[in-house]
Amino acid sequence: QVQLVESGGGLVQPGGSLKLSCATSGFRLDLYAIAWYRQAPGKEREAVSCISSSDGSTYYRDTVKGRFTMSRDNAKRTVYLQMNSLKPEDTAVYYCAAESWPTNCYYLNEYTNWGQGTQVTVSS
Repeated sequence: QVQLVESGGGLVQPGGSLKLSCATSGFRLDLYAIAWYRQAPGKEREAVSCISSSDGSTYYRDTVKGRFTMSRDNAKRTVYLQMNSLKPEDTAVYYCAAESWPTNCYYLNEYTNWGQGTQVTVSS
């Protein structure tokens, strides 16, 4: 079955960096769209970024563009989210999600496979 395990979260000062990892198993990574979502306390879950299975194209929400970079290593079966210039408003639980999707992930709004999440706290 599809399994997703996030890691790399932690406490970081504003302006700092973290790199999240999502280890995958149980499916062909090159056939699935992968996304990072986050949920802050008292707020709804929101999409942060996604990477397409077809061509590896990536998309980001406006508030993280230029600061976050998503990548995929099919050989290691791992997806990454490099987060730079972190801000207190980036504080949230970050989740990795996967869905069988052959085309551009920009058009995918629902994911059925989720990891357990990893906490990111940006605070001085």
